[in-house]
Amino acid sequence: MSALMYTGKRTGVRVVVSGERGTGKSTLIAAVATDAFDPAVPPVLPPTRLAADMFPDHVPLTIIDTSSSLENCSKRNEELKRADVVVLTYACDQPMTLTRLTTYWLLELRHLEVCNSIIQVVRCYEIVRVPVILVGCKLDLRNPQEQMSMEQVMAPIMHRFREIQTCIECSASAQVQVPEVFHYASKAVLHPITPLFDQETQSLQPRCIRALKRIFTLCDCDMDGALNDEELNKFQVECFNAPLQPEEIVGVKRVVHERKPEGVNDIGLTPEGFYYLHTLFIERERIETTWSVLRKFGYDDGLKLREDLLVLPSKRFPDQSMELTSEAIEHLKGIFRINDRDNDGALQPHELDNLFSTAPQNPWSEAPYEDAAETTASGNLPLNAFLSEWALMTLIDPKQSLANLIYVGFNGSPASVIHVTRRRAVDRKKQKTERNVFNCFVFGPKNAGKSALLNSFIGRPFSKSETIPTGERYAVNVINQIGGNKTLVLREIPEDEVKTHLSDKTFLAACDVAVFVHASSSEHSWKRSRELLVEVAKQGEESGFGVPCLLVAAKDDLGAYPMAVRDSVAISHELGIEAPVRVSMKLSTMNDVFYKIVNVAEHPHLSIPETEARRNRKKYLQVVNQSLLCVSVGAAIAVVGLAAYRAYAARRNASG
Repeated sequence: MSALMYTGKRTGVRVVVSGERGTGKSTLIAAVATDAFDPAVPPVLPPTRLAADMFPDHVPLTIIDTSSSLENCSKRNEELKRADVVVLTYACDQPMTLTRLTTYWLLELRHLEVCNSIIQVVRCYEIVRVPVILVGCKLDLRNPQEQMSMEQVMAPIMHRFREIQTCIECSASAQVQVPEVFHYASKAVLHPITPLFDQETQSLQPRCIRALKRIFTLCDCDMDGALNDEELNKFQVECFNAPLQPEEIVGVKRVVHERKPEGVNDIGLTPEGFYYLHTLFIERERIETTWSVLRKFGYDDGLKLREDLLVLPSKRFPDQSMELTSEAIEHLKGIFRINDRDNDGALQPHELDNLFSTAPQNPWSEAPYEDAAETTASGNLPLNAFLSEWALMTLIDPKQSLANLIYVGFNGSPASVIHVTRRRAVDRKKQKTERNVFNCFVFGPKNAGKSALLNSFIGRPFSKSETIPTGERYAVNVINQIGGNKTLVLREIPEDEVKTHLSDKTFLAACDVAVFVHASSSEHSWKRSRELLVEVAKQGEESGFGVPCLLVAAKDDLGAYPMAVRDSVAISHELGIEAPVRVSMKLSTMNDVFYKIVNVAEHPHLSIPETEARRNRKKYLQVVNQSLLCVSVGAAIAVVGLAAYRAYAARRNASG
């Protein structure tokens, strides 16, 4: 297998050369730029550009020379912070300069001292996360009696400073390994080793294995768990534009079998063998080969899919959302069945981890997806919950949803898996909706029962001692009903974040239903919930994104605060919304609250609070419409009268 030139997105590499005074920094730069040795170069050279065709990757280099003096420390540090790669020099004929690399220069790179731009007395440390190339200059001047094994000297240094990618010695005057210095510098940026290989354990990084597993799975066309000769050759052609000869395939499998017996079976190359091949490339300093494969299959330097592969359909208005298409849902059902190895209709945690083993990580292992869907008593994820999690991810982060669809095997057009819904404003005008996923915002004061409502929605039993979560969270589930299943997303809005959210005029655009929860037995809870309802209704009216609202009286088992019952009914009637739904999570008396939420969402023109401004506007429109009607009727009568007069005049003229 042979590597291609660089196929990433970088258009240039910025190399900063630093190190002790007199180690040969400027001479090294001049030598590579002119292909000659000049003993009288200036102390600090201006930026030097090396042409793109000078190195195999065909990416130009800009080399920045720096001064070692203390008075130029600030400027040097600024250049180091802008570097893509740092070349640190020492002089082979001055052992002390090598010592200074570990006692000063490498530490300086790790802890560049900068001043806070606002409070000048505050000092902080900024880690320069760039690869480092250690370069021993003046190789021709080394004392022959002080010859030493470079590997023995550098091994402990590289073990301590993992940012060091390569160590090399050169001579500008003898023109020994000068271009190689900058080739290694370029290679460290364009084909970085850190994302792929753990030098401490001498093994592939977990994320690299996950990426290679996806590539292996895509190439294993017959899905038999091994790459046969035909599949291996097809892979070679796709990545390197050159077929493998039969004897080369035999040689590849022989090498793998000798070092990794489980890497080859009767069919061909197994995943373990595929991983070992790439380990071998890296160990033999052919890391560009592995990067060529990864980039061919769409990966960037962070081992994530490139942004240009994640092009979503355009969403023009904030009251539009994104949903999975039926094609995507069928694909996901197939993925579910493949990974449900025991055919019990639910994914065990290890089965779910295996499903996402070709993605950088399991996206549902952390908020907001963790614990957002219903699981079985043993913690497994049923099909409806699996699809619900995908619906949630598509709703709140469609790009991540698309990326993970591709990671788990979808290779079609993005337009075929995610579509943009119709505007909610249009839904209200047409008095119906085509959405399959409803986004419900759950408002309410603290201790009103919001979290318990979400827990009940995903089948978690009521627990009085349960720790109340803080911050925003989601719960998602499928509501089975006549006419087709709907996915309902409940988004809990913390009370202390309402003001911040409502300051965004488009916040309510994404909401299909706003639910206001209050504790039935608490006067304060009801009053605060009512205030939130008024705030949301007002914001909806002002922003033009008015949303249907529903009141929920929680903790019904504790007895109702008498005034709250009467007031809530009166408020509901005044605002033109449904009477409060009374629920008790403790008694599991839910009064079909979730079906009612979906019903409100399906009739988007109803249950929008009748604020005073909205009532006045409706009255105004009624007056205008009546006036237009009167004008229209008057105009019609005038037209009819004129026609009648003309007919009468015509008859009289005819008789005369």
